Amino acid sequence: MKFGANLQAHLTPEWRSQYIDYEVLKSMLYECKEEAPSEECGPTQETERHIALFEEQFFAECDVQLTKVNTFFAEKQAESTRKFAILQSELQAHKNSMSFHRSITDATSSTSKLRKRLPRVRIKTTTGLKLGFSEYYLSLVLLQNYQELNFTGFRKILKKHDKMLDTDKGANWRKNYVETAPFHNDNVISEYILKTENLYINELENGDRAKAMKRLRVPPLTDNTVYPKGAVFRVGLFLGMFIVLIAVVGISNCRNDNIAKTLISCLLFRLYRAGFITFLFLACLGFNIWGWRIAGVNHSIKCLHCSVSIKISISALFGIVWALSLISFQFGHLSSVRQILPVYLNPSLVYLAYLAFLLNPLPILFHKARFWLLKRLWRLFACGFYRVEFADFWLADQLNSLAVLFMDAEFLCCFYAYDGDICNWILLRWISSTFNCKPKTYCSADPAKGNGVCGSYSYGLRAVLQCYPAFIRFVQCLRRFYDSQKWFPHLVNAGKYSTTLFPCHISSACLYCTKVYVTGELQSVYFFLWLASLFIGSCYTFGWDIKMDWGFLDRNAGENKFLREEIVYPYKALYYFAIFEDLVIRFSWIIRIALTQSFPSGVMNLAVGTTYTVLEVLRRFVWNFFRLENEHLNNCGEFRAVRDISIAPLRVDDLAALERMMDDIHGV
Repeated sequence: MKFGANLQAHLTPEWRSQYIDYEVLKSMLYECKEEAPSEECGPTQETERHIALFEEQFFAECDVQLTKVNTFFAEKQAESTRKFAILQSELQAHKNSMSFHRSITDATSSTSKLRKRLPRVRIKTTTGLKLGFSEYYLSLVLLQNYQELNFTGFRKILKKHDKMLDTDKGANWRKNYVETAPFHNDNVISEYILKTENLYINELENGDRAKAMKRLRVPPLTDNTVYPKGAVFRVGLFLGMFIVLIAVVGISNCRNDNIAKTLISCLLFRLYRAGFITFLFLACLGFNIWGWRIAGVNHSIKCLHCSVSIKISISALFGIVWALSLISFQFGHLSSVRQILPVYLNPSLVYLAYLAFLLNPLPILFHKARFWLLKRLWRLFACGFYRVEFADFWLADQLNSLAVLFMDAEFLCCFYAYDGDICNWILLRWISSTFNCKPKTYCSADPAKGNGVCGSYSYGLRAVLQCYPAFIRFVQCLRRFYDSQKWFPHLVNAGKYSTTLFPCHISSACLYCTKVYVTGELQSVYFFLWLASLFIGSCYTFGWDIKMDWGFLDRNAGENKFLREEIVYPYKALYYFAIFEDLVIRFSWIIRIALTQSFPSGVMNLAVGTTYTVLEVLRRFVWNFFRLENEHLNNCGEFRAVRDISIAPLRVDDLAALERMMDDIHGV
């Protein structure tokens, strides 16, 4: 592999602009060679002048690159020194706290005394300290990798200079400037790595080096990921099974008219829609991770706890369960099948399987990803009581596209409580097996009573469930304003989510009070208020998507018209397509209302609603690509490659000390 490609594969994405610009220097060499006067008659004064002028420009550019690398390294080294001192203080405070708790009975009194003695140090738990040291260790390894790559880059380009121009000036420049540069000579980072390892082994793992180094293990600093053969086989197996089952569903649907009539019923839409949306969303998320990995977008420290293979495997597994249940439902009208399993019990088994998978306490079946999700879902449920992290509001944004799952969950609970005669079927089945008799109602009983209770009551509960994800984001925005005391963008973002709350409640008032869809009274005040709120909300959310979430419409976009100055994905057409797609789906409610008003039927309402939900999931799929790309570029702008876990905020006096360390001739 050529060094230019090797550099791109191993550099830290957030620091991309701070590495040696190897390609620029290499292109300068090739241009010099192409533009040099002909040497058929041997070297001439013109050729020598051309080379002398070029070397002046070339070494000036090398000096610019060297200054950039030295400055950035000095900044990161001073930052590492500060972080190490804080981590040491927190570790000492933790040890003092533990000793106080052992020697003094009154723990509250001892903790208060400790806080008086160390007022500027927070006492961390052992888990918090381990996480902080792990992240700090990763930052040191990345900085050490930065040193090695840049030194190799200078060595390679100067060697290429000497080879192409048949001179030794490049080697001399490297000895005089690069090999004496602070970023190459300074061994402070290596010392911090050794000190961090020793502290972690002796203080946090009680001398167990193998366990400590396993925790401190750094993943390969390259994008060339090789998936395990077992993961590839698992993904292929699950996807193959799912495709076969879907084909069986389609064939059986086409060959039986009665089943086809059942499949398009309103009840079937409502019972199976949530399962379909769930595995579709997981599949889209898996392809999101794959796209980010291919494009070099750093998603590993943001919000996703599992790999592409895990996401695709889970979605395919959910799809298999869903398809098997649907096949059982299709053939449930047969008397032999009905005696074993009621037709309308099939959908409930799908969701019970989903819940069993998610809530399984055993450390199997992707337990780390499941526990991470459960922890984040709890933080969403208790929104307002926790500081909002990127993963929290990113996951809440995903739920805003899955609001239909909350309403379908309510319908499922209502259906099996009132309209589904499942309990009566189970009772009759138990009587038959226990007393060896067959009640007359046993074989003829329809497992669905069809009382029509679900959907006939007030629309208030469904409105609350529909807008609950938006309410979570609304509260998160208020919490972020409380923590940061910055009204922009947090209060403005809260205003965006309030535009989602109003249409839900106005729609419920419109349906419940004026019954627009029943009487056709389109002049209803509620109806026009609903349309106005939908229009305002669509404009607000579309503008926020484009400007704030994706960072488009940048004044300094340059040749990337209407986009931003820097883009990651290779084709600009993808960005313009995303803008158009977001606009169309944001305003697709216009088509939805037109269809439901023109063809007022329950099946049409559910079919259009399901299509709208699928489009919203696909819109979120596209939104994720550019939202995380924008977050990645913001991290690049601030050179954040790891999380600042357990690190205190930088004060004004600390900033002055940091600047003095950077200006010191010895670095730190």
